[in-house]
Amino acid sequence: MCRIKGMERSHIKWHPAFIEAIQLELEAYKDALEFYPEYPLTAEPLKIDCVVIKKAKNVVITKNIAAIFREVNLLEYKSPDDYISVEDFYKVYGYACLYSSLEKVSITNLTVSFIESHYPAKLIKHLKSIRGYTVEKTSSGIYTVVGDILPIQLIDSRQLSTDENLWLKGLRKQLNPLEVIRIGNEVIRLNKKARVQAYMDAIARANFHVIEEAMNMSDPAKSLDEVLERTGLAAKWEERRALAIAQNLINLGLPMETIISATYLDPEKVESLYTAVRDNAH
Repeated sequence: MCRIKGMERSHIKWHPAFIEAIQLELEAYKDALEFYPEYPLTAEPLKIDCVVIKKAKNVVITKNIAAIFREVNLLEYKSPDDYISVEDFYKVYGYACLYSSLEKVSITNLTVSFIESHYPAKLIKHLKSIRGYTVEKTSSGIYTVVGDILPIQLIDSRQLSTDENLWLKGLRKQLNPLEVIRIGNEVIRLNKKARVQAYMDAIARANFHVIEEAMNMSDPAKSLDEVLERTGLAAKWEERRALAIAQNLINLGLPMETIISATYLDPEKVESLYTAVRDNAH
């Protein structure tokens, strides 16, 4: 089956969504922390996904994903289709050393966190057998690396508690309708708008049919409609729905004029869908 143009999962912008998710996770400490997405380490294009800096050194953070935080905290995130490799570990470890040197921050005042949607089995095996570290599961989904001067943690976001880490746990594919509805309700409860636009766009693209299913449920559909409207995604979402309908009608063999009339889509977009179907047929 032809994929709908513009709906390919490879185009999902997971990293901006992660930045919003980590800020939401640490909302209770927003006045004590500063977030620097894609922090440049040198004049060359060498960047860490996110640096979180404590504005007040004496602030104690009890949030599970940030319990190891010190003065400066480097976060490396991998999208659901990716994972933290051994090579990634050493790259980010090197970033921490480079940051310590360039910014004149003691290495003992730095931490490194790796976040992904998988259990990092290969990396943990390497850290234990080659580096001689101990890796302890300190809470659900959080693994602390013991044996280095630099505090390090590995986070499998799938294993995190939904109650405590709704935003990071929700940043994945294969959500179910109830999870989508819960996220939508929480966005409304917190009165979030632009700050969750990238987040909602990512999970909507990754869970298109689940969103559809959730929106067909009476009362929850109202909250999701409101979320999409608030975040400025309503128009995009309606177009995606129209494209999905158009794709189904094309598969049924209906003429282009009928599909344009039924979906109100731009004729050029419908024509591009027809072209894609023909190309896939050959």
